[in-house]
Amino acid sequence: MKKSLLLYNVKAGRGKIARNVDALTEIFRQAGYDIRPKLIEFGQNPFDGDEDCHLAVVCGGDGTINYVVNSMKSKSLSPVIAVIPAGTANDFAGALGMDSDIMRAARQIVSGQVRRVDCGMVNGLYFINIFSFGIFTTTSQHTSDQLKHKIGKLAYIFTGIKDLLHLHGIPLHVKCDDDEFDFNALMVLIFNGETAGRFRLARTARIDDGVFDCIMLEKRNPIVSCWHMIRYLMGGSPRSVRYFKSSALEMTSTLDEATDVDGQKGERFPLSIVCHGSGIEVLAPVPHRSDDTKKRR
Repeated sequence: MKKSLLLYNVKAGRGKIARNVDALTEIFRQAGYDIRPKLIEFGQNPFDGDEDCHLAVVCGGDGTINYVVNSMKSKSLSPVIAVIPAGTANDFAGALGMDSDIMRAARQIVSGQVRRVDCGMVNGLYFINIFSFGIFTTTSQHTSDQLKHKIGKLAYIFTGIKDLLHLHGIPLHVKCDDDEFDFNALMVLIFNGETAGRFRLARTARIDDGVFDCIMLEKRNPIVSCWHMIRYLMGGSPRSVRYFKSSALEMTSTLDEATDVDGQKGERFPLSIVCHGSGIEVLAPVPHRSDDTKKRR
């Protein structure tokens, strides 16, 4: 049997993962996996001493998955990744079709199939769901774990309201696959995944199409900008929202704007962003054709 690891964040799922490590491990062992639980110590590489790992089952949210993917890439390792969702939003797990219940998710994995999905990279740092900057985008970084554990996704809204006090434009020069342009941005979202906070902002995004879905909100009058974003969320196409696809982007700015990768601190400008098509292997449920059709609409 090939070596497998159950990598878990002790704080994930309000401690639910830590309380159920034995039960989760048993599901995999009964399915024939040689698996060992291993606590993720942030600041240390979880693959140290386990470089021969074939399957890494990650129990946590997008930030934890991001940490594991960057850790394996730093060692030039390529284990298959599986996800048991135990974060706040669990966007990447949602894109893979994982059940929100951790036990059902484990059973989905042992009955699933290996397939390849994309991952993004910005200035050498990998991301699995979203790279972003501008208003509301660093909210996850500034939201305390204690608040997230108390009120869940509402914690992001509570913290995000404070961002309105620091509303400003970000002058950008952008190069993408088919265009080069200047843009005064209020917010920029570069999707490798399909949702942000489980909101489907990138309407036609797919996690395996080899391109990013890019959304840029232009800085205008604060009321106009907010109204146009609301219109976009309701299915409209306001002029101040620019939506396009690209496999790579180069961005420069006169501002040293903070950025975010999968809810964690991101890279600084200038930015070189590349989509690695089929960049990682995952073990997950096979997508239903009906779901696939809906994503293409």
